[in-house]
Amino acid sequence: MVSFSTLSDIDLEKQVAALSRELAALRKAVSRRGSAYYEDGRDTASDYYSDLAERFTEALPAIRRHSRVIEKTARDHPATAAAVGLVVVGLVASLFLSRQQKTSRTKSRSAR
Repeated sequence: MVSFSTLSDIDLEKQVAALSRELAALRKAVSRRGSAYYEDGRDTASDYYSDLAERFTEALPAIRRHSRVIEKTARDHPATAAAVGLVVVGLVASLFLSRQQKTSRTKSRSAR
């Protein structure tokens, strides 16, 4: 007569084999879906890049005109240009410092 341990071992082996096959099928399905998502993402990014490049190309002449006007103004009024530059640098520095302070406050609060 066959003992229960032998029957349960055979059952377990069959179940493990069935689960292994099912897992392999799931891996294939996930792989197919992943590659499809990757392709979709790549196509979308390419579309965005093309759209952005087209808009930038269309705006380039206007940007060049404005930059020439700004350059001429800066040459005509160097002191004003320097003052504006310092103000911009000060604003950027204050933005960075305020962000660092907010980040350090948030970290110190979370550490409590």
